Amino acid sequence: MQVPASFEYRRARSVDDALALLERFGEEARVIAGGHSLLPMMKLRLARPEFLVDINDLHELDYLRLEDGEVRIGALTRHRSLLESDLLGRHFPIFHDAERVIADPPVRNRGTIGGSLCQADPAEDLSAVCAAVRAVAVVLGPGGRRTVPIEDFYLGPYETAVGAGEMLVEIRVPVRPGAGSAYRKVERKSGDWAVAAAGAALSLTGGRIGWAGIGLAAVGTSLVGYRRAEQALVGREPTEQVFREAGRIAAEDCDPQTDGRGSAEYKRHLAGELTRRALLVAAERADRAPRAARSDTEEG
Repeated sequence: MQVPASFEYRRARSVDDALALLERFGEEARVIAGGHSLLPMMKLRLARPEFLVDINDLHELDYLRLEDGEVRIGALTRHRSLLESDLLGRHFPIFHDAERVIADPPVRNRGTIGGSLCQADPAEDLSAVCAAVRAVAVVLGPGGRRTVPIEDFYLGPYETAVGAGEMLVEIRVPVRPGAGSAYRKVERKSGDWAVAAAGAALSLTGGRIGWAGIGLAAVGTSLVGYRRAEQALVGREPTEQVFREAGRIAAEDCDPQTDGRGSAEYKRHLAGELTRRALLVAAERADRAPRAARSDTEEG
């Protein structure tokens, strides 16, 4: 039976209490909420935190709201809330696409967006989604609150910009008029980790692509950095040929490895094809996207 190494456990009563515990315990402390990412790694002893700070009682971090032209998502918001959110459905259907293929209902009932992003697994679905929509992470710590663009949030596999004594408290996604988004994934069985997956977002202005974002999962060590493919889209008409070319570039720039889920060549092919498909759906959705954002709130 696999069991984690010994650790101490504290249940935080507030955000300030959680930060105080993290500062007290230092670099060996980890935050835990749903636990579906951290606990399996602890059982395999790939992660060996000496202290766990449980934030499940911090209901102030469980919300979805539209504010100042951004959808703001509390770090403790559960997968199920993301899947059921009308607000995300209107502005960022890519989240619904991804949540439908993440694990199973028990995991979606407990797992959180903050835990998913902080795990920084190169095969993690919501990380690729946030890369595509250019989300911004809000990190709170002893030095105060700071915002970190998603491309700077991921420092490498299983490593983020959240430092000792800090915690991710919010994710912000800018709402762009005339935008659409989509996520496409190939998996061996329902709810499994991706063989390959692609998220895409774009906005249309005057029949041309004004902005584009792409995020890939399970095809290398990086979830971000597909700027060449994005730049190949901007200013172009949203055609099958343009999307196919962007997919080809994204496939060139990823770095998949052969493993039990498939060969590197197969995964690279999937990266290009799934990028093309996601872009096609994103463009279709952009044609019927909301043109104006209204104030809205969904509390967990």
